[in-house]
Amino acid sequence: MTAQAPMFADLAGDISVSFEFFPPKTEKMEEQLWQAITQLEPLSPSFVSVTYGAGGSTRERTHATVSRIVRETSLVPAAHLTCVAASKGEIDEIADQYWEAGVRSIVALRGDPQGTDARFAPHPDGYASAADLVAGLSARHAFDISVAAYPEVHPEATSASADLDNLKRKLDAGANRAITQFFFSPEAYFRFLDKALAAGISAPILPGIMPVTSFAAIRRMSANTEIPSWMEAMFEGLDDRPGPRALVAAVVAADLCRRLYEGGVRDFHFYTLNRAEQAYATCHLLGLRPKETAA
Repeated sequence: MTAQAPMFADLAGDISVSFEFFPPKTEKMEEQLWQAITQLEPLSPSFVSVTYGAGGSTRERTHATVSRIVRETSLVPAAHLTCVAASKGEIDEIADQYWEAGVRSIVALRGDPQGTDARFAPHPDGYASAADLVAGLSARHAFDISVAAYPEVHPEATSASADLDNLKRKLDAGANRAITQFFFSPEAYFRFLDKALAAGISAPILPGIMPVTSFAAIRRMSANTEIPSWMEAMFEGLDDRPGPRALVAAVVAADLCRRLYEGGVRDFHFYTLNRAEQAYATCHLLGLRPKETAA
């Protein structure tokens, strides 16, 4: 009988990765964030993004986190910016502050509605859409801009084709790449790529990978993302067992990435939720090694 190589043994580590963090609200959360950044920095990500919510305090935390990344690390930070609850003047001022701080990368998003509102309503003096925001940022500074994409369709889109048209508008307005909402089916991603190419979209579309830190949270955040029945079964009974759950989650995420890799994907974006272990383990299984120990 021929011996079969382990499932990740043949991966060359010829991948690029990026990571998403969120700004901390407390001193303890700040410590956790910087532990994650310290652990993941040696993997030489192409960029790290920092999320952003409407409201002054959240914006300030995002700016403080991004500024510290610029000052204290070798990482390339990409600051999130949204259209929610801000005028064009306010957003332009924030963009100017980032540029002056040395930030050259932005993740431009429409943003989620505030409070219990079911649908997004633009600020009377603000940008009406992510495409408008991209155009405004591009006119102001030579930012490298990423935007969002939805392999399983944005929950508010009227149709899959309308959602794809919106993505094309964002890229045509000056965005350099798209990053997808998380998904658990490689087929959903590859079908989406085929449709994007057919629509004339040639910009890179990075798959967004979400290791499961809490399956209950994944259910809440999934919106239009399909959660396979095998995945429900695999995580059953693990929400109160963080150690085993983390081990299972890393293998599930790495297997998804391996199947994407087999389909030609070499660039992965990880939603870390400010925890390094699972993203690091997944990258390790894909053959990526810290730069200090690289041959």
